[in-house]
Amino acid sequence: MPKVRYGPRDLEAVAAARESASKLPDLWSTGVHAVWETDPDALAQVLPPPLKPTAKPYVRATINTVDIFGSPLGAAAISVACAHGAEEGWYSLVMPMTTERSLIGGREVFGEPKKLAEVAVERDGDRVAGTVTRHGVTFAEVRGRIAAALEPPAPYVKVDWYLKFLPAVDGSGFDADPLLVRCVRNEKTRSLSAVEGEVILRESALDPIADLPVRRLVEITFGEKTSDQRGEVVARLDPKEILPYVHQRYDDPAQVHDSVEVPEAPDAD
Repeated sequence: MPKVRYGPRDLEAVAAARESASKLPDLWSTGVHAVWETDPDALAQVLPPPLKPTAKPYVRATINTVDIFGSPLGAAAISVACAHGAEEGWYSLVMPMTTERSLIGGREVFGEPKKLAEVAVERDGDRVAGTVTRHGVTFAEVRGRIAAALEPPAPYVKVDWYLKFLPAVDGSGFDADPLLVRCVRNEKTRSLSAVEGEVILRESALDPIADLPVRRLVEITFGEKTSDQRGEVVARLDPKEILPYVHQRYDDPAQVHDSVEVPEAPDAD
């Protein structure tokens, strides 16, 4: 009989596919990267325990496009500086993606807060702009003029933390203890330029990055980067401490534990 594609796969074939995926060539992204200093009290509120603020209340926005084997992908991340114990890194609040495939893997494996969105990077001469739009709102925009070429930094290591959890079937809490995931990326840069510009944050009920305002712009750059990625579970977390932060992940108003009002859908004709 013909092979049923939803049937079980040979475990050796599954292992071979995983090994092949681990040997992908470097995928270079092009985009704008902005860092700003925000209100330290606002930043502290978005960090779930056991993450803590650092001495510098920094927010980072990266807005990139990458060509993956002929298919364009827009990818962004808006993160805040934090520390786990003595180690400093970043905690992502939202990671907008333009394709379902790029969204699913990161959410299910690492707990990355990925959401479908429109992500665009444009360059016109020395003018550059990166935008992130969801539900008709361009809630984050970085734009400006390339001012000078910079020496690309040596390869470096970046650390990110994510919450990985599975909401309970009955809607109360989680099906298992939430996990704190530590993700390490080895990043390489092959071109980099300084940008004179601005970061624009617009009000969005479902992506409220505007609550982390730009108090002082630290830097904006434009360049080409690539990185690998590996993660590990570093802690099992208290469900009661993590439950108040679940709404960061979802657009469903049932997951929002504050007073945000979501407009009702219009009546069907």
